Amino acid sequence: MSELDSIDLAILKELQQNGRMTNAELAEKVGLSPSACSRRHDILEKTGVISGYYARLSHKAIEYKMMVIVHISLSGQFAKTLSEFEAAVKRCPNVLVCYLMSGEYDYILRVAAKDLEDYERIHRDWLSALPHVVKINSSFALREVMERPNVGL
Repeated sequence: MSELDSIDLAILKELQQNGRMTNAELAEKVGLSPSACSRRHDILEKTGVISGYYARLSHKAIEYKMMVIVHISLSGQFAKTLSEFEAAVKRCPNVLVCYLMSGEYDYILRVAAKDLEDYERIHRDWLSALPHVVKINSSFALREVMERPNVGL
């Protein structure tokens, strides 16, 4: 899809608010017939504009009360080094987000842990075992001020 028009943006905005609404509800909200809305929705999915759907869980409600921002430095930035690290970090179940960065650190991770003891386990068993890691710097979030799961459209 080369360009999103105002209807596409309206569909995306509505789905960000409620990804479980029916096609009929979505069509009514964006001013389309259900069949036209369904076609557009399918195109947005097939072209990768909509990359998936998921249930947004409360980490605290499922006992993951600690968020840790982890800065990682690797031994180098060769293609093989980066791909091996990225393949390994994807297997770590507590890593929620991983970004390749410019600047002082090579990667920044957001890690969920139940408590300090759990983070120690994650650090020991997962993070320290990641390939090519030469430095790990962990910062503990004191309080979540806000989290925005959606972009403003």
